Amino acid sequence: MKVTNTLTSAKEHFAELTPGKVSMYVCGITPYDFAHVGHGRCYITFDVLYRLLNFKGYEVTYCRNFTDIDDKLLVRAAEKLGTAARYREIAETFITAYTEDMQRLNCLSPSIQPRVTESIPQIIAFVEGLVRQGKAYVVDGSVYYDISTFSSYGKLSKQKLDELMAGARVDVREGKRSPLDFALWKKEDDGEFWKSPWGYGRPGWHIECSAMAATHLGEQIDIHAGGADLIFPHHENEIAQTEGLTGKQFARYWVHNGFVMVNKEKMSKSLGNFFTLRDIFKEFEPRIIRFYIVSHHYRAPLEFSRDDIKSLEKSYQRLSRFFSTVDADDCSDEEMKRSEVVRAMLAFLEDDMNTPGMWGVVFESLPLLQKNPAEARAVKAFIQRIVGLVLEPLSEEVEITPEIQRLLDEREAARLAKDWAKADMLRDQLAALGYKPKDKKS
Repeated sequence: MKVTNTLTSAKEHFAELTPGKVSMYVCGITPYDFAHVGHGRCYITFDVLYRLLNFKGYEVTYCRNFTDIDDKLLVRAAEKLGTAARYREIAETFITAYTEDMQRLNCLSPSIQPRVTESIPQIIAFVEGLVRQGKAYVVDGSVYYDISTFSSYGKLSKQKLDELMAGARVDVREGKRSPLDFALWKKEDDGEFWKSPWGYGRPGWHIECSAMAATHLGEQIDIHAGGADLIFPHHENEIAQTEGLTGKQFARYWVHNGFVMVNKEKMSKSLGNFFTLRDIFKEFEPRIIRFYIVSHHYRAPLEFSRDDIKSLEKSYQRLSRFFSTVDADDCSDEEMKRSEVVRAMLAFLEDDMNTPGMWGVVFESLPLLQKNPAEARAVKAFIQRIVGLVLEPLSEEVEITPEIQRLLDEREAARLAKDWAKADMLRDQLAALGYKPKDKKS
């Protein structure tokens, strides 16, 4: 399987992955607000990768975290609840909402979903190790990573240290050796948050992912993924602190999805140009949003457009109607792998998850699938289980006039009275008027 490895700027094969087992870490949300379309793109993308690796026979351990303590959470708690101390309530509210949104998008749950607040001992131990090795230093109860101790800093984002230093802002915190040094542990007033060897405080942003990845996946992981906005500084700093501690390559493959754009600007909460998934679900069914996202290459920028979604909604309807009579529920992986069309679809997915190319195969193959039930069954199963797109015709709004309602009521009464002749006659009348009633099973 080919995938972009941003450490080398080259497409690599997953052939070097440990046979049978794969570890994958995807950076999760900071739950201080509802998830937006950019989050949807990220987690749908890596849900497809997770499903694909499992289909290929790998035993995948998928870890995705919750950053449930952060400056943004403290600010939101102070704004909404009157005190930053109630940040856990804010986090719980939006973790629940996020989980519901992911379920509606048909994203599988990761193997492990750790929280920062449940990982404090591991984070403190990680920071202690860096201090002990001279890779980090303590300033008045806070701890900073010393980037001068990591000679390859910038290798992920392809940035040179001297250029970063030239453009860096001077930090107002006294005692910080370099403006690029970053916080591993932030001092807080005595009695607040967690006690550490340096006094009371809480973790910095970057250290949490390194500590949780090491705890749940080991010192070296196969795949580390997230949005392109995390490449610098978050992922760059993860590499520095993890490899600084272990002396080993942290992640073998770095995979990043492209931005969702609005009027040529990145969609983000900080810019105020975002659409929450919940708002979009009021306009479009979640499976249409999933289809929209997997119809674009995951690495390319995606200009958010309601008109494009409406256009794709028609393509989805075409597919779902085509496959509506195909029963694929019990189709096995072996059946899918024997299908010529599935193999052609798989070839595109194995080439850096080229979902647009995969959909091209599907639509070009519809005449063949119409004549070959076995192929149609395998393709539908693959789309639903590996791409994660449920194929069911969308419900269409129908105007029910008083006359139509009268005929429906009469037909229902005839069915209850088991007057099948009258029920059939009324059904034919409705059909002549362009209505096709669907009978309930009971």
